[in-house]
Amino acid sequence: MMSYRLKHRGPDWSGLHQHGDNYLAHQRLAIVDPASGDQPLFNEDKSIIVTVNGEIYNHEELRKQLPNHKFRTQCDCDVIAHLYEEHGENFVDMLDGIFSFVLLDTRDNSFIVARDAIGVTSLYIGWGLDGSVWIASELKGLNDECEHFEVFPPGHLYSSKEREFRRWYNPPWFNEALIPSTPYDPIALRIAFEKAVIKRLMTDVPFGVLLSGGLDSSLVAAVTARYLADTKAAKQWGAKLHSFCVGLKGAPDLKAGREVAEFLGTVHHEFEFTIQDGIDAIEDVIYHTETYDVTTIRAATPMFLMSRKIKSSGVKMVISGEGSDEIFGGYLYFHKAPNKKEFHQETCRKIKALHRYDCLRANKSTYAWGLEARVPFLDKDFINVAMDIDPEAKMINHEEGRIEKWILRRAFDDEKNPYLPKHILYRQKEQFSDGVGYGWIDGIKDHAAKHVTDRMMMNASHIFPFNTPLTKEAYYYRMIFESTEKAIEWDASWSGNLDPSGRAALGVHVSAYENKINSVTKGVEPEKIIPKMGISPLGVAIQS
Repeated sequence: MMSYRLKHRGPDWSGLHQHGDNYLAHQRLAIVDPASGDQPLFNEDKSIIVTVNGEIYNHEELRKQLPNHKFRTQCDCDVIAHLYEEHGENFVDMLDGIFSFVLLDTRDNSFIVARDAIGVTSLYIGWGLDGSVWIASELKGLNDECEHFEVFPPGHLYSSKEREFRRWYNPPWFNEALIPSTPYDPIALRIAFEKAVIKRLMTDVPFGVLLSGGLDSSLVAAVTARYLADTKAAKQWGAKLHSFCVGLKGAPDLKAGREVAEFLGTVHHEFEFTIQDGIDAIEDVIYHTETYDVTTIRAATPMFLMSRKIKSSGVKMVISGEGSDEIFGGYLYFHKAPNKKEFHQETCRKIKALHRYDCLRANKSTYAWGLEARVPFLDKDFINVAMDIDPEAKMINHEEGRIEKWILRRAFDDEKNPYLPKHILYRQKEQFSDGVGYGWIDGIKDHAAKHVTDRMMMNASHIFPFNTPLTKEAYYYRMIFESTEKAIEWDASWSGNLDPSGRAALGVHVSAYENKINSVTKGVEPEKIIPKMGISPLGVAIQS
């Protein structure tokens, strides 16, 4: 069975439903209502069938809006079929959460597919020569049957009736020419983020937080620790929060994470890995993340190793800090932004691209071990609040003592009831791949140099005419990628850039490299992928 090869994403239950020539298959990772929420899900007469990967945080409020409907389970995703009955295709924006779903309407044999606003969950679509349409959570599922496949765009819906995509997510900030002017209100920003974290405490299984000791993960942990006691999860699993951190021995993240954990009183778990551990895992990381992007692989490898340890401890869900840098201009190159218009437009572009980078990494490196990552910074309501702030307030201003993400730091700078120690609250940005230990990047560069010769680099443009690797590290990843997922061509924009490590921000990061850094490939996950891939198929939901 094709869906069996998705079992790493959902080891708790396998579901399959056939209606005519339509097949819906699902591998479940049970977080809410593990006893009765198996999929596919149905409406009362089973005329509407749904398979979904995700979490609907406002499902209880939505149930109240459907008093004439009878629900089969307490699963949060059970509302989707019933909302479709009431509102047709226009219900998607009512969902507050992360999701990728396929819904089959057996009354007219039509189907719709939708993906969450930012693309926190992964989703792909493909077409076969026989006219079939295929949907999968990973590219592997589109290999054998599809001649053409694409990334399913975030915030979009595909309808079999129109046979085209339409964008259901239309926030004001999507218009990059519109520069917001709302004055910065630190309390409003703080409240919005606290709400985003609290709604993600919806779980019927043990969970924890990823805690690197950086600003973003520390704020997630601080808010979770502050409000956990009043939640249903605390009543089931106790009010003591578990936190997790990974790094090389002596890594900056391990030290900072330990300090934050002690301040918050969490049950803290540290996982040390060696450079060899990381190198040994790279092939698996590339297989699961389905990318050869240098930044993604550098950061995904420690996260992949940590996820395995977390899952083995019995935890099935973690809350993480992705998305903050894109919203608030946290990357160190934002120091160079010439004006607020350029600053704002770049944050818009970064958010729109998250599904190709940080969201992809967080989703696939955790789901490789059947672990779910939730990201409160990418909450729809929080993004609306944060992106409506006059970008002048977000800009770095050394004369006024404003470092990157100053408005977020200021919002949680509470003297009377501190969320975090001051020096953690104002800790400089580290790339995740740097924070786990500066030796990690240096180690994989040295390893790649032993396997990629100068002669190989000279011919790189002939071997890899698409997204030609410009460094030995990039070439090394590409070789593994091609051996794992053969004969892929990438039809997507890309450009060479400076080393994506935070230390490459010369003159900005305090631990910047001393020597000039060679360019590396800024490969991206493809928006459109034409040929087939020589790897095992993974089916999630199939229309054939």
